[in-house]
Amino acid sequence: MQADEIDPQAKAAVERQDRFPLPHSRRGLKALRLLSRAAMWVQNRNPPSVGATVDGTVPGPAGDRDARLYVPEGDGPFPTVVFFHGGGYVLGSIATHDWLCRHLTRESGCALLSVDYRLAPEHPFPAAVEDAYAAVEWAAANTDAVAGDGQVAVAGDSAGGTLAAVAALMAAERDGPEIAHQALLYPGIGVDEDQASVRDHAGIVLDEADLEWFRECYYRSEIHERNPYADPTNAGDVSGVAPATVVTAGFDPLRDGGKAYAEQLVRDGVDTRYENYEAMVHGFMTLRGVDRTHDAIADVAGDLADALGAD
Repeated sequence: MQADEIDPQAKAAVERQDRFPLPHSRRGLKALRLLSRAAMWVQNRNPPSVGATVDGTVPGPAGDRDARLYVPEGDGPFPTVVFFHGGGYVLGSIATHDWLCRHLTRESGCALLSVDYRLAPEHPFPAAVEDAYAAVEWAAANTDAVAGDGQVAVAGDSAGGTLAAVAALMAAERDGPEIAHQALLYPGIGVDEDQASVRDHAGIVLDEADLEWFRECYYRSEIHERNPYADPTNAGDVSGVAPATVVTAGFDPLRDGGKAYAEQLVRDGVDTRYENYEAMVHGFMTLRGVDRTHDAIADVAGDLADALGAD
């Protein structure tokens, strides 16, 4: 297989996803959310086992948010990873990312708290950010509730990867909880329509209209788009944030933005491992039946385990 070819397993998964186009308006959004949950229910059949799962809530600034705690097998306490799902701030849920969260829990040896933050367009920026940071603060302050040993990391994919990066930035700037590591999986950071990855790969999983629709749903004005807590590339200096793992995919329109943020972290002295999975597509770490998906999960889980000292 050449470097300029999509992995055949990933390509087959993309073709299956093409059955569910985005509506690009509020009409049809409710149906799409239900459809995406149904599709992921099929994906999540026969999920990998973990020691235990506990469904509950975590407090947020606008009320309690649903959350699911994944506890690894063995005797705790365990380090805690607070996880935020992807979906352009418009789609996604605990359910859609159950399979990925289970694998990360199994392979890292960390307890993982997956949080359902408020979604746009009903709740535009900064609602998701506020919910994400509140969940990190709560997890750090309530170790018994999360089977925790006091160590906290953040992780997320796509829009959730951005939320994880923002939570790490907020913790550094606000003298908040100490974040041991941030795992950013193909985050929606620093995306610009002039980037080569957008020009070359829009239409593979995400097209330019999809990106614009997510942007219109999430932001109420251009001022919000320039806020560092909307996109940490807007921050002049990120030198105080936690060490990072940044994962991108070669055929992802978001690739160049994620790579640029990894380079910014390195320039600002943040210990960072950047990995681009050349033949992969956006969202590949949630895809079953793709060998490189499992490689990437193992790599990220290993970084979390090393950073947190998990067994």
